[in-house]
Amino acid sequence: MTRPNIILIMTDQQRADTIGALGAPWMQTPHLDRLANEGAAFTECFVTSPVCVGARASLFTGKYPHGCQVFSNFQPWQPTWVGSLADAGYHCVNIGKMHINPYDAPGGFHQRLIMENKDRPLFLEERDRAIYDEWDKALHARKLVKPSRYNRHAADPEGYKQALGAFEWDMDADMHPDNFIGDTACWWINDRKNTDPLFLQIGFPGPHPPYDPLPEALAAYADVDFPVPPVSAEELKAQPPAQQTLRDNMIDFNFDSIAWRRNVSAEDLQRLRRHYAANVSMIDHQVGRILSTLDARGYLDNALVIFTSDHADALGDHGHIQKWTMYDTVVRVPLLFWSKNLPLHAGKRDELVQMFDIAPTVLETAGLPIPSDFEAKSLWGALSERADHEPREAVYAELARDHIQTGSEFILMRRDRRWKIVLYLDDSYGELYDLEADAAEVHNLWNEDRVQTLRDDLKAQCLLWLARGSLAANRRPGRAPQQAMRV
Repeated sequence: MTRPNIILIMTDQQRADTIGALGAPWMQTPHLDRLANEGAAFTECFVTSPVCVGARASLFTGKYPHGCQVFSNFQPWQPTWVGSLADAGYHCVNIGKMHINPYDAPGGFHQRLIMENKDRPLFLEERDRAIYDEWDKALHARKLVKPSRYNRHAADPEGYKQALGAFEWDMDADMHPDNFIGDTACWWINDRKNTDPLFLQIGFPGPHPPYDPLPEALAAYADVDFPVPPVSAEELKAQPPAQQTLRDNMIDFNFDSIAWRRNVSAEDLQRLRRHYAANVSMIDHQVGRILSTLDARGYLDNALVIFTSDHADALGDHGHIQKWTMYDTVVRVPLLFWSKNLPLHAGKRDELVQMFDIAPTVLETAGLPIPSDFEAKSLWGALSERADHEPREAVYAELARDHIQTGSEFILMRRDRRWKIVLYLDDSYGELYDLEADAAEVHNLWNEDRVQTLRDDLKAQCLLWLARGSLAANRRPGRAPQQAMRV
């Protein structure tokens, strides 16, 4: 039987509450709504790390950060299972962002059309791994200057400070990075001869900051009032010192064109979220174009389409911007599966899953064995509602010290249906939330006497999980290849 085509579409830094069909009526996402309504939508999907490379390395190795030894954005890594697809006869292509280190490493793909970060001046910050990607070359061909924190800051220093990373795109519309990825993907799909089964990974650079939609996309959200939770002085004061250090770093330094502030007004947060939502809607439009192009070329007749993101964005929740924390608004992401022909049960599913569970799911779709050292679990048991499906009891995320998260050597999160615990290595403080009573994670119970026994038990669960993870290679035997899925 012909192996199914596998299309993996990823965004960068997209929150779970950005798809209209999944409980966000303020969002305009008709194409993602279609995937969610016609396919399977996991509403409780969590990443293994609240930074790009840690999460992506987990996805493409099938291991938690402690298993693949990738914790921060500057550590070298390359995918492992893409090469298995290639060896099995798949034509493997990446278009857009992958965040492999180094950026231009093959990563097991036959072809890569690379487009990495929006705001990265090559001459200053990433010299050791810097490349001119496809977007850089296209901008140069148009005689356009790549927008960055430096030329934006020079043009209007005061306006830059007030913008909080939110700027309207003022160059050619097709040169917007997300439009550029959509155009490039459609061109490649139309230009290719449809022969070998296809593994196509498309990586959008948005809605990662700077938040930079086209004016017309932003105008569609002009009258939207976004739900923005209040942040009290008491909540900020009670946060662990490492989080306070993170907030200071985001204020003192100039990351991704965001000049963050201690006291951000409600009006500014609404403006910020309008830009962010408009970026998501622009991506949604490109997803629709890509799926339509794939369908016209026959790729979707036998295919699995997956949509997700590497982590989310606080957008002012808890007084934070971007990532590097373990709040649900940062570690929970969309996860959608859609197919015309494969036997997946459509509907919303609320069991706990992890984004890197995509890895063994892809291999099972292709009829390939799942490596015995994978810590990720195939989701086909849930997607096909098999009797042997065992949901996760808890999800985990890890984060190490880097040049932005400088307050702790290592941070570990464990989250189950009710309780979330966050440990900080060698520090006496931590976080503990009762998610049934406090879904917003505002009241940190770490020091309350009534939960000390529970806290100690959850800490022991974390240590047990780390110990078991270190033995993952010997824990499960390899699986025999399965028949490729087709109906």
